[in-house]
Amino acid sequence: MKAIVLSSGGVDSTTCVALAVHDLGKENVSSVSAYYGQKHKKELECAEKIAEYYGIKHYEFDLSAIMQYSNCALLDNSTEKIQHKSYAEQIKEKGMVNTYVPFRNGLFLAVATSLAMSINPDEETVIVIGAHADDSAGNAYADCSEPFIWNMNQAVEKGTYNKVKIVAPFVGKNKAEVVRVGLELKTPYELTWSCYEGSEKPCGKCGTCIDRIKAFQKNGTTDPIMKE
Repeated sequence: MKAIVLSSGGVDSTTCVALAVHDLGKENVSSVSAYYGQKHKKELECAEKIAEYYGIKHYEFDLSAIMQYSNCALLDNSTEKIQHKSYAEQIKEKGMVNTYVPFRNGLFLAVATSLAMSINPDEETVIVIGAHADDSAGNAYADCSEPFIWNMNQAVEKGTYNKVKIVAPFVGKNKAEVVRVGLELKTPYELTWSCYEGSEKPCGKCGTCIDRIKAFQKNGTTDPIMKE
């Protein structure tokens, strides 16, 4: 069994890398990330560092051309500003968050599936995604929801002769539970990046920063990249 982990360089995906390496061994694990025009390009550097830390093969794809027509606040070409509010506040005001990238996880899963069939043609492969319950709560990110993951998996299994399937180990857990698992696995969170702002240091105010800080606090510790 092989595993390809969708790696954004953040908390959730890095915990998935740690879990996959723990369960399958580093020789059976690869990671993949994508540039899609995001402001926070630092996450790509972090994904590479995490792959180096675990000694696994890492792949990176450029999907920016697909996103050139989107005005999502997360993108470099956007006229929208990233909201310094929690996801819940944004949903209450506008019904969705302005950092939703159109069908991003669908694209990532499709790319990873094609990669799996290319590099592991004769072996079964699981595509691991770090989607969790907090991201899908209130439909903040519809492509993190359990129904979305389930339906994508049905398509992937059918389209790959049942050689590839999608695994989302945290889809029913909140971010604090993800961090708890990661701390048990000694995940190198000091190498990760989550902030949506493309700055040198995390803003601590955007939706993902807020969620991340709270998740570590609920585990009785401080986010290592916030200690500086």
